[in-house]
Amino acid sequence: MGILSDGQIRSSIVIEPKAEGVHRPGLVSYGVTSYGYDVRVGRKFKVFTNIFSPVVDPKKFDPHSFVDIEGDHCVIPPNSFALAETVEYFEIPRDVLAICVGKSTYARCGIIVNVTPLEPEWKGRITIEISNTAPLPAKIYANEGIAQILFLRAERVCEVSYADKGGKYQDQKGLTLPFVKG
Repeated sequence: MGILSDGQIRSSIVIEPKAEGVHRPGLVSYGVTSYGYDVRVGRKFKVFTNIFSPVVDPKKFDPHSFVDIEGDHCVIPPNSFALAETVEYFEIPRDVLAICVGKSTYARCGIIVNVTPLEPEWKGRITIEISNTAPLPAKIYANEGIAQILFLRAERVCEVSYADKGGKYQDQKGLTLPFVKG
C-alpha cells in the first residue's frame, strides 16, 4: 500500500499465483506485462451446445446448454463459445478498474475473448467467455495465456465499489454461469 499526495491510501493489485512475463518457448505468453497481466485459463471448460435449449436466456439460464470438458486443451466448435476460469485469483483495489482484451495470437485465429470490466474491489477468479468466430473448430490451451487484463488507476477512490453494491459475481467459486438476482 502507498499514500497519495492528498492522503488517500493506494492499495496494491493482488494476483495469485503471479507469473513473471518471461519468454516460454512453445507456449502462448502469460504473466506480467507493461501495464497489465496476461491471464491463463485452467483445465475446466464449459462448451456451449444448442442440443438441449432452443433459447439462451440470462434470466433462466439452462445449465444443460453447456458440455463440461476437462483437459490440457479444449476444442470450440465453429461459431460457438466456451466458458473458462482463470488460473489467477485477483483482488482489485478501490482505486483501480481492470479491462480485459484478447491476445493477438488467438485473435488472429478468429477467437474473441470477452470479460466485463473488473470493477473496483471485485475479487475472485475470472470467468472468461471465449468465442470462436471461425468456420472451423478452434483449439484453446489450458495453463497458457488467453487474454490481457489492463489496469487503470483513478486519481481517487470510487464512491461505490463492487463490494459496496454486493456484486453477484463477487468471489465466485468455479466457472459461474449467468444469473439475475431476485
